[in-house]
Amino acid sequence: MDAQEEFLEEYEDGERHFSKRKLMGIDLEGKDLTGINFSLADLLNANLTQTNLTEANLEASNLLGADLSKANLSKANIVEANLSDADLNEINLSYADVRYTNLSNSSLKNANLVGSKCTESNFSRAELQEADLSKGGFKDTNFILAKLNNANLRKSDLSNADLSVASLKEANLERANLQGANLIRADLEGANLSKANLSGAKTYLWNIKDADFTDTIMPDGRKFTNAEIPTDNQPTKETIKENMTTRKIIKTDKAPDPVGPYNQAIATTGQMLFISGQIAIDTRINQIVYTEDVSKQTEQVMANLEAILTEAGATWSNVVKTTVYLKNMDDFATVNNIYGKYFDSENAPARACVEVARLPKDVLVEIDCIAVI
Repeated sequence: MDAQEEFLEEYEDGERHFSKRKLMGIDLEGKDLTGINFSLADLLNANLTQTNLTEANLEASNLLGADLSKANLSKANIVEANLSDADLNEINLSYADVRYTNLSNSSLKNANLVGSKCTESNFSRAELQEADLSKGGFKDTNFILAKLNNANLRKSDLSNADLSVASLKEANLERANLQGANLIRADLEGANLSKANLSGAKTYLWNIKDADFTDTIMPDGRKFTNAEIPTDNQPTKETIKENMTTRKIIKTDKAPDPVGPYNQAIATTGQMLFISGQIAIDTRINQIVYTEDVSKQTEQVMANLEAILTEAGATWSNVVKTTVYLKNMDDFATVNNIYGKYFDSENAPARACVEVARLPKDVLVEIDCIAVI
């Protein structure tokens, strides 16, 4: 009897507690699993399409790469779960507890997150186009490079959230709390920010073309009036020496062209940030993960680097140099494919890649980087 048959038999017999179960790849499409306990369960790549998981307990579960499209997780407990790279299109997460959860690189198009609690969760690079996040709690949440075009964030708490380089075109942020939020390089073209609170927000180089600021409290604490025009916070002569970072891509035909997501050199000024080499340690369990999967290890390494960048107030766009250490150079193409998702080729940092005899804890890949902020 395989894991799926065993699970279904136990469920039919009335069992509802499946904590810590290994259910990788299980197919539960369309099942009614209301109130089930999947805490700490491994549901890697599981098929939960259109599954009813209302009020389910998925705390600290592994749903990496799972398909939960059109699933119902209303009022579910998903605290500290891993939903990275998951298909969550049209999912119902209304009033769910999604705090401290990893949803990086997931697709949540047309998702329902009304009233959900998502404090300190990671939505970096997630696709949330036309999702409903109204009245949600997103304090200290990571939305770096997320796509929130046409999303509804009305009355949401986004205080201290990191929305740097996020796309919020035509998004509804009416009455949203954006106090202390990071909106550096965010694209808010055509967004509705009427009656929102932006006091203390970082807005350098944001795009606010055709945005609505009616009665908005601006970053300086003053209420916006039609007589003024919001700026992109370009530095003045008085502040340019304090906070201006310049970045120039160096290219020459007298040296080999880049053959991947990197540039020949970067010339930059500003405060330098040196990030130590990161390996595939999952901080939730403080152990090496995916010991034989270089692709998954690379994803974990990049997530660890991103966490440090975020803590320092930086993003991938601030990185000017990386060094990739591989146990086996045959893994280069695989690692390069994952690495390339975090940088666009035009502005990617300089990079070196070397094969080494051995890495700490016998991991397959280690990456360090230098950023300028």
